[in-house]
Amino acid sequence: MKLLVFQHIACEHPGQLRVYLEREGIDWQAIELDEGEKIPPLEPFDALWVMGGPMDVWDTDEHPWLIDEKEAIRHWVAELKRPYLGLCLGHQLLADALGGTCDRLDPPEIGVLDVQLTDAGINDPIFADMPATQRALQWHSVQVTECPSNTTILAESNVCANQAMRVGSNAWSMQYHVEVEPDTVSTWSQVPAYRQALINTLGEAALPTMLADATEQLPSFMRNSEILYRNFIRAAF
Repeated sequence: MKLLVFQHIACEHPGQLRVYLEREGIDWQAIELDEGEKIPPLEPFDALWVMGGPMDVWDTDEHPWLIDEKEAIRHWVAELKRPYLGLCLGHQLLADALGGTCDRLDPPEIGVLDVQLTDAGINDPIFADMPATQRALQWHSVQVTECPSNTTILAESNVCANQAMRVGSNAWSMQYHVEVEPDTVSTWSQVPAYRQALINTLGEAALPTMLADATEQLPSFMRNSEILYRNFIRAAF
């Protein structure tokens, strides 16, 4: 298996998922789109993961590479029909690239919060052996408001109706983060856009609480990430 990863900021990499890639000897290549790295020919790769980032799907004037990225995602999912996993921005980009719509979420969804699987999610192979209600790290100010055609909603929350989806039979994405590591919250809090969103939404004193909540839930984060990784490999291949 050869994996291609699209990154939009250095600190939003596959995180804990890297442990499983290394353990299984998976050959993977990350493309730092925000640093001007170019998307390689897609055909040699077997799977595509698209990570999060501080930009929005419509920020094409500031980040013109988003245009090529969305075209690559559309080609990958709709034409090559190869396995796709998107997280946070990668969830939104999947929707946007395939004709869906994203919009502001007011107020943003930030913190360690509950995500509920839908009936379809409970029965989807990507969530096999996972609890119907999960605690998950959220840090987003945009949501998918209209899904692409042939989409199944797999998870929801009280704030955001589309927490996870499957498009067709080969593309899965989650609005929340499954790649959390011990230092994720502290590292991401140094990104100005993320820190400001946190302060604006939860107040100046919110970071210690978020760090404590993430630390408490870290064992379940890691357990769920490993199950989801295994499920993705099984479902995709």
